Amino acid sequence: DVDHINAHGTSTPYNDKLETLAIKKVFGDHAYKININSIKSMLGHSLGACGGIEAIATALAVKEDVIPPTINYREFDEDCDLNYTPNRKVERRVRYALNNNVGFGGQNSVLVFKKFEE
Repeated sequence: DVDHINAHGTSTPYNDKLETLAIKKVFGDHAYKININSIKSMLGHSLGACGGIEAIATALAVKEDVIPPTINYREFDEDCDLNYTPNRKVERRVRYALNNNVGFGGQNSVLVFKKFEE
């Protein structure tokens, strides 16, 4: 089961609502147990570089068992009711993590990371 999702998370009402709906559709009730964050809350949208930057952040979350926060999370939107790891990191075992990226013109990707265990 997925423990963490680094969302595309642009902090725009339309994008965040649709991404939340997609996560719920894919994971059902498990969606409420996943720690979700957005690295963009700390770095802004780095356009073409965001895929690589956020993949590194997601890989580090798996390696270190630390989920970075979604900083500056102040206003709760009733359409976005999942655990967005608001304002503080969370230390928990992260075995599987996803990194979502949505590009202009429908160029989208999701990377899956799994913790290496011998």
